[in-house]
Amino acid sequence: MHHERDAKLLQRFLIRRSPHTKVVRMTKTKIQTDIIRRSKFVAMRWRKPCSNSMQAQEFLCNRAYNVAFPFFDSLTIMQANTALQAEAHAGAAAQHVNIAAYKFITFDNTEEMRPQYQDICARLGLKGTILLTPEGINMFLSGPRGNIDEFLAWVRSDARFADLEVKESYSAEQSHKRMLVKIKKEIITMRMPLIKPEEGRAPFVEAHTLKRWLDNGVDDNGKPVVMVDTRNDFEVDVGTFDHTVDYRIKKFTEFPDVIAAHKDDFAGKTVVTFCTGGIRCEKAAIHMQNIGYDNVYQLEGGILKYFEEVGGAHYTGDCFVFDYRTALNPKLEPTETVQCFNCRAVVTPRQQLSPEYVYEKSCPHCYGQQKAD
Repeated sequence: MHHERDAKLLQRFLIRRSPHTKVVRMTKTKIQTDIIRRSKFVAMRWRKPCSNSMQAQEFLCNRAYNVAFPFFDSLTIMQANTALQAEAHAGAAAQHVNIAAYKFITFDNTEEMRPQYQDICARLGLKGTILLTPEGINMFLSGPRGNIDEFLAWVRSDARFADLEVKESYSAEQSHKRMLVKIKKEIITMRMPLIKPEEGRAPFVEAHTLKRWLDNGVDDNGKPVVMVDTRNDFEVDVGTFDHTVDYRIKKFTEFPDVIAAHKDDFAGKTVVTFCTGGIRCEKAAIHMQNIGYDNVYQLEGGILKYFEEVGGAHYTGDCFVFDYRTALNPKLEPTETVQCFNCRAVVTPRQQLSPEYVYEKSCPHCYGQQKAD
C-alpha cells in the first residue's frame, strides 16, 4: 500500500503548477528539481520542522546533488510515471490552440470595434491579448480548437482582415490567464510614424530559403548572409540563430539608432532581420532600407514560423514567448524555463536548482539585490 500512497504523493507534487509541462521520466535530478519548488512537500516527507519556505529549501539544497530518496523505491516511481502518462494521454484530446497573428492596415474604428472583440472573446472563453491600433491589429490568443476557428472566421469576415495569417502552437491548457483587448498607438512601439508597412513591405525570406542560405553560408547571389536579432537582450539569451548579430538592446525603440551606427559593418553582405513572430522585423527592415541598406530582408513569420517549417536548424536554444509558457523549443513545445515572479528575469532549469531560486520570491538574477534591500 505504501507504494500506491507514495506514488500518489509523487503524482500530486511532481506535476508543475504550470499546466504546459511535458510529462518526462522522473530521474532523481527531476525529482530534486521539482521538490525544491515544493518546499512544503520536502518538510512533510523529511519530517523537518521548517517554519517557512526558505528554511525548507535551504534544508534540501544542502543535499541537492546527494539525496538518496530512500522512501521512493523503483516501484513507487514506476507507478507515478504510469499515472502521469495516463493523465497525459487523457488530456491530449483537450489540447488548446495558441495563435499569434498580426496585420498592418489602416484601422480607423478601434474604439467601435473594441467592445465587439471583447464580447466574442468572452463568449468563446478565449484568453490572451489583442492590440487594436490605427496601424493594424496584433493578437495572441488561446482556446479550444473550435472556439479559435469560430473567432478567426469572425475576424476574417471584416474585409480588412480577410487574409489574416496565423501561427499556431499547442498546450494542455490555455497559455494566458486573462483576456485583454487594448487600444494602442502602434502594434509594436518604434516611435517612427513614417514607417508604414501597409504602404510597402521590405523583401522577405521564407524559412526553407533561409535554411538553404545558412547551409551554404551565402544567399542565392553568393553574398555572405548575416542574421540580425531585433529582439530585447533577455529574449536573445533564451535562444537565437547561430552567429547572429545581437546589439543587447533593452527595448525596440533603441534599434533604429544602433543599426544606423553599424551600417558600414554590413557592406557587401545580405542582412536578414528576425524576431519572434515577424512584427518587429517588419518595421526594422523598412527602417534599414530607408537609411541606405542595400540587401536587407525580414524572416517571414519570425522564429516561430521558422520552427514550424524547418525546426531548429542553425538555431541554438529556445524561443522566448510572452505568456506563461516562457519559452518554446524548435518543436514548438513548452520548456522548463520560467520567469522569476519577483524580477521577471528568465530562469533556466539549471538556475532553478540554485538555493538563490525561491519560488515566487527570488532567483539568481535578483537574489543579491533583494538581500541588500
